[in-house]
Amino acid sequence: HVQLVESGGGLVQPGGSLRLSCAVSGNHFSTYRMAWYRQAPGTERDQVAAIAHDDITLYDDSVKGRFTISKDSAGNTLYLQMNKLEPEDTAMYYCNLFSSVGWGDSYRPYDYWGQGTQVTVSS
Repeated sequence: HVQLVESGGGLVQPGGSLRLSCAVSGNHFSTYRMAWYRQAPGTERDQVAAIAHDDITLYDDSVKGRFTISKDSAGNTLYLQMNKLEPEDTAMYYCNLFSSVGWGDSYRPYDYWGQGTQVTVSS
């Protein structure tokens, strides 16, 4: 059974930095995609950044050049380095791990989420 636990959130002033971590426990497939999402009150949960098992990364335009996603080689820990934080970055941040096996009738997705860590950017 896979579990994800986020940490590292908190209150920071505009222009500051935070580093989020996501610890993954349990066995998961060697082909996977990990991502950080965020959700502010009254809004939908949106993807911020993603990284695949082969280290290919993808960023939302709103965080390009400010945030960096990374992971350890085993895919057991996911990170999000957040620099130059803005009040608009305030949200609950969630870690996600997605894998799938098979195709057609045998396709099975595996989609795991953490409980979230709050990031508040305010002076």
